[in-house]
Amino acid sequence: MFGIDWGITGGIMTVLALVLFIAVAIWAWSPARKQRFDEAAQIPLQDDVEAQRDQHVHECSDSNDQEQKS
Repeated sequence: MFGIDWGITGGIMTVLALVLFIAVAIWAWSPARKQRFDEAAQIPLQDDVEAQRDQHVHECSDSNDQEQKS
Protein backbone atom coordinates (compact mmCIF):
# COMPACT_ATOMS: atom_id res chain seq x y z
CA MET A 1 0.00 0.00 0.00
CA PHE A 2 2.59 2.57 1.09
CA GLY A 3 5.60 1.70 -1.01
CA ILE A 4 8.83 3.45 -0.07
CA ASP A 5 10.60 5.07 -2.96
CA TRP A 6 14.25 4.43 -2.02
CA GLY A 7 15.51 6.85 -4.65
CA ILE A 8 13.73 9.81 -3.05
CA THR A 9 14.60 8.62 0.46
CA GLY A 10 18.26 8.31 -0.49
CA GLY A 11 18.20 11.76 -2.06
CA ILE A 12 16.66 13.32 1.05
CA MET A 13 19.25 11.61 3.27
CA THR A 14 22.06 12.87 1.03
CA VAL A 15 20.77 16.44 1.22
CA LEU A 16 20.43 16.20 5.01
CA ALA A 17 23.97 14.85 5.32
CA LEU A 18 25.28 17.68 3.14
CA VAL A 19 23.46 20.31 5.22
CA LEU A 20 24.84 18.76 8.42
CA PHE A 21 28.37 18.74 6.97
CA ILE A 22 28.13 22.40 5.95
CA ALA A 23 26.77 23.35 9.39
CA VAL A 24 29.67 21.59 11.16
CA ALA A 25 32.21 23.19 8.79
CA ILE A 26 30.81 26.67 9.45
CA TRP A 27 30.85 26.00 13.20
CA ALA A 28 34.44 24.72 13.14
CA TRP A 29 35.81 27.53 10.96
CA SER A 30 33.99 30.39 12.70
CA PRO A 31 36.32 33.11 14.00
CA ALA A 32 34.72 32.96 17.45
CA ARG A 33 36.20 29.49 18.00
CA LYS A 34 39.71 30.16 16.64
CA GLN A 35 41.36 30.93 19.98
CA ARG A 36 39.82 27.90 21.67
CA PHE A 37 40.91 25.56 18.89
CA ASP A 38 44.41 27.06 18.80
CA GLU A 39 44.77 26.45 22.54
CA ALA A 40 43.52 22.88 22.14
CA ALA A 41 46.01 22.29 19.32
CA GLN A 42 48.88 23.19 21.67
CA ILE A 43 47.93 20.68 24.38
CA PRO A 44 50.07 17.80 23.03
CA LEU A 45 53.05 20.12 22.71
CA GLN A 46 52.72 21.38 26.27
CA ASP A 47 53.41 17.89 27.59
CA ASP A 48 56.64 17.79 25.56
CA VAL A 49 57.74 21.21 26.82
CA GLU A 50 57.06 20.21 30.44
CA ALA A 51 58.99 16.96 30.00
CA GLN A 52 61.96 18.78 28.46
CA ARG A 53 61.89 21.36 31.26
CA ASP A 54 61.80 18.61 33.90
CA GLN A 55 64.66 16.79 32.18
CA HIS A 56 66.70 20.01 32.01
CA VAL A 57 66.07 20.72 35.72
CA HIS A 58 67.08 17.16 36.55
CA GLU A 59 70.28 17.44 34.48
CA CYS A 60 71.14 20.78 36.09
CA SER A 61 70.63 19.39 39.59
CA ASP A 62 72.83 16.38 38.71
CA SER A 63 75.62 18.63 37.45
CA ASN A 64 75.33 20.81 40.57
CA ASP A 65 75.55 17.71 42.75
CA GLN A 66 78.69 16.57 40.92
CA GLU A 67 80.29 20.01 41.29
CA GLN A 68 79.56 20.04 45.01
CA LYS A 69 81.13 16.58 45.44
CA SER A 70 84.32 17.73 43.72
